Amino acid sequence: MRVPRRHFLGLAAGAAALPALSRGALAQAYPARAVRIIVPVAPGGALDITARLIGQWLSDRLGQAFVIENRPGANTNLGIEVVTHAAPDGYTLLLIPASVTVNATLYEKLNFNFIRDIVPVAPISTIPLVMVVNLAVPAKTVPEFIAYAKANSGKVTMASGGTGSTSHVGGELFKLLTGIDMLHVPYRGGAPALIDLIGGQVQVYFSPLPESLQTIRAGKVRALAMTSAKRSELLPEVPTIGESVPGFEASTWQGIGAPKGTSPEIVDRLNREINAALADASFRMHLADLGSVPMPMSPADFQKFIAEETDKWGKVVRTANIKPE
Repeated sequence: MRVPRRHFLGLAAGAAALPALSRGALAQAYPARAVRIIVPVAPGGALDITARLIGQWLSDRLGQAFVIENRPGANTNLGIEVVTHAAPDGYTLLLIPASVTVNATLYEKLNFNFIRDIVPVAPISTIPLVMVVNLAVPAKTVPEFIAYAKANSGKVTMASGGTGSTSHVGGELFKLLTGIDMLHVPYRGGAPALIDLIGGQVQVYFSPLPESLQTIRAGKVRALAMTSAKRSELLPEVPTIGESVPGFEASTWQGIGAPKGTSPEIVDRLNREINAALADASFRMHLADLGSVPMPMSPADFQKFIAEETDKWGKVVRTANIKPE
């Protein structure tokens, strides 16, 4: 039977539209069951709390449970690897830590390539660091600290929450841009680093703001500057490092990712829902309690951001010759 050309073209167009329609229907039906969010750190910290906040929001909005599954280990690499091996169906997501942009260069042999194997869905928030010093350090400003460090080259001790942590690479960037030399003292987490800073065992620490805010307010350490591009609303009187060291910026952040191959429609839907959370006054208040600043972006912009951060911190890791513990 001969099919008229016009009818044939109509059938072909309809057939071509079917995959797009089915993908759209799939995204609208998603999620049909519980979704797990892999958090590559132990419970209790800011990353874990942020994951639980966004998980509850998505559960309320989408009608299915978003279950937090903590998979700490290997400086967040263990949990990330779990997600790279998961089915790309939208039912396994990753709470992306900022460490991915450092680890890509810090570790020579990872079992995954983050930029290749994870699809960025949406950032959630950014958390500034604050440059804090022991009260015995005479410097009251960043320029005064630089002068002090140059006068005591190699003698000033810089704490961090661990080799390759944001507090470490942030301090290394500060050293590179100012030409000073400080002795790095890594700790197993920020709490012991802050305790020793108060006690005078170390002299400076680039601390995540939520971790040190109460200590600053109690007058136990001195805040010299914020590491973020803008001043923090929580410490508006504290200047940024960039105000005296042009080009300096270092913050930690977190977002949501999915395995490579996840449907763009599902990625877009999750992105819309997360950005809706970041525009919600109540949700923003919860983030503010953590010292976090909302960071809405499209998936494409988030992907670009991760690539740029990976390049930036890769240069710092190589220049400072940082090696994993």
